[in-house]
Amino acid sequence: MLFPGRLRTTTLGDLLGQAHRAHATGTIELLEESRGRTHRVHLSRGLVTAVELDGASRRLAEVLRDQGEIDERVASRSVLRAMTSRRLLGEVLVRDFAVPTEVIDRAVRKQLVLRLGALDSIADARISFRVTVRPPKEALSMDALDPREFLAGRKRARDRNPSQTPRPAETRPSASAYRLLGVDERAEPAEIRIPPGRAEAPPGRASPRERRRAPRPGVAARAGHCRLSDARGVMSVHRLQLRQV
Repeated sequence: MLFPGRLRTTTLGDLLGQAHRAHATGTIELLEESRGRTHRVHLSRGLVTAVELDGASRRLAEVLRDQGEIDERVASRSVLRAMTSRRLLGEVLVRDFAVPTEVIDRAVRKQLVLRLGALDSIADARISFRVTVRPPKEALSMDALDPREFLAGRKRARDRNPSQTPRPAETRPSASAYRLLGVDERAEPAEIRIPPGRAEAPPGRASPRERRRAPRPGVAARAGHCRLSDARGVMSVHRLQLRQV
């Protein structure tokens, strides 16, 4: 998968939509460099199977408690038992506390959607896509999230205001391009755009045309013609074909 390098230029919804259309299998990794945190969204054939947040997030027992499926006593006891027995919390709730499997399934899916919502609020992070990261053991193996669950309502870059869209950094021509034009590297773009011979040189400085005509020691020059492209457009210039004397 070829994703943008930074999250600030796109959105999580756009990343998930692109991965879904490509039926991608792998892991979207978001590195918050300023906080030193790495978050992961695991995919199988374009569908979300697990979401790992590097930081505090709501436990499955808390989701079930908020939905009224279990009480506070069962929530705390199940978490302790899962930690001591090194079992998944959902497994403990089903086997030891007789919570129906379909209730656990709905809560797990709700938990994944909540985690995606937390990732949606990240302003910027470095984006990577990896195919060698092993999904966590609690990843959904049989019934991954439906596209309506992980795509509906997500922020998209097309919904941003033009003022909120980051503009690409302005690039200047290379030093060799300035030398080829016979223009000082400190020259402004407006000066470069003026056709050769029409630029007025500041007092005490030779014009670009005069500098091009000045012979260089030990070098014979023949004038040719080419086109030079830079970030601002295409400029017609004279090329100096140099031949050592």
